[in-house]
Amino acid sequence: MQGKTIDFGYSRIGGWPPSAAPEAMWPAFQAYAKEKFGYTANLTFAEAPFGELFQKIAPTLASGSQEFNLMIVDSQWLGALAEPGWIVPADQIYALNPDLDKEPYSSLVTSTYQVYPDGSGQRWGFPQMPDTQGVALRLDMLQDPANQKAFQEKYGRPLGTTFADYENITMKEFTDVIAFFNNPDQGFYGTALQYSKDYDFFSCAYYPFVYSQGGEIWDPQTNNVEGILNTDLNAKAMEEFVGLKEYQAPSFATQGIGEVIDLFTKGKVFSAFQWNAVGAAMITPELEGKVLFIPLPKFPGPDGQPKIIGAMGGQPWVVNAFNDDEHMRVSIDFLNWWYQPETQSTFINENGGLPWDKEGVNNPEYMKNIPYMGSFKYMLEEGRSKDFWHVPEYSEMLAVQQEAFNAYATGQIKSAKAALDYVAAKQQAILFDAGRTTTPPPEGTAEMTLPVG
Repeated sequence: MQGKTIDFGYSRIGGWPPSAAPEAMWPAFQAYAKEKFGYTANLTFAEAPFGELFQKIAPTLASGSQEFNLMIVDSQWLGALAEPGWIVPADQIYALNPDLDKEPYSSLVTSTYQVYPDGSGQRWGFPQMPDTQGVALRLDMLQDPANQKAFQEKYGRPLGTTFADYENITMKEFTDVIAFFNNPDQGFYGTALQYSKDYDFFSCAYYPFVYSQGGEIWDPQTNNVEGILNTDLNAKAMEEFVGLKEYQAPSFATQGIGEVIDLFTKGKVFSAFQWNAVGAAMITPELEGKVLFIPLPKFPGPDGQPKIIGAMGGQPWVVNAFNDDEHMRVSIDFLNWWYQPETQSTFINENGGLPWDKEGVNNPEYMKNIPYMGSFKYMLEEGRSKDFWHVPEYSEMLAVQQEAFNAYATGQIKSAKAALDYVAAKQQAILFDAGRTTTPPPEGTAEMTLPVG
């Protein structure tokens, strides 16, 4: 490699700041590679939004191309990339580079960004950007003496102003807070959540309402959906989730990550349910020191005790299996550089990244300097978040439910249970046709249409 110049390609998610960070940090890697190994690596990249990036990289991999040597991908894509043999098993790389194999903060990191099939222990991905859910609140409004007095008079309890005040708040209690600040006549709203049918926006925002109350969306052991997704409990959870539109802007049905950022940073909402990975984007210069980040509110669990289980977000790196020796070498050199503590510090402190290993998550510097670190860490604890399907059929399953769930939110489908029944049947058919379950879908599923009206 001495004296060579290598053109190196990576894929990233458009509009997602953490996946653009490697480009900004590339000159530092170039200097590292030049000094340590004597080669020059020039970076090229391609990007597309969440819902389109897989379609951009999959054809290149199917043709055996090494156009993208190292790829940032969503966690749900692991099966679709691993089963055809398009990516290198991470365990093979770890075996030769044991320093890469750092201890994760919790098992959520491994199960979300690395392992496929679920529960197999076989690792394919390297954590790039871990992510959990939380809520951003206008701290300045919470601290306002007039608001403090009015809230105490109305609800008979103090209006919280600290992380500790909200760490164990229930959704019912938190709804009082957002209702208090909701003022649609003035174009100001209590909160913002994601109901868009694009990619997985609605689904991930809805899942905590299900998981926390004891519901499930499928059985990963049998790959069955019918009778698991479409329960009365899950229907009630969807009614609760969609019912929060009462405290939201008229744009609620089209709100995704970007729209929620805009509503919050433009001063149109008091609070926003959001991914911690975009916490930096939620704090404009005007909002510096005026935002409090908290974990997701809790729900009554199956045992009656307050409980929260959020959806996991974030992405892994995966390595192209068709890389030639030189590009494989650069891929692994880059990963070794990427996971160095000083590199991670730059990623986290200067580029909006988040840590995932035990050492990084417990770093007091991050907790002190990153306003959303407490929310992120709380939700990354064992049992407080979980990912969903990693099977190759994820995109078909997702498209079905995003359309139906959004149709319920907009009133096209009148019943949450009807929406869930339709989705469960269609997803059962998808998995049955793929040979992933032996349980057939309900009779007549093939003829079912979206139950609008």
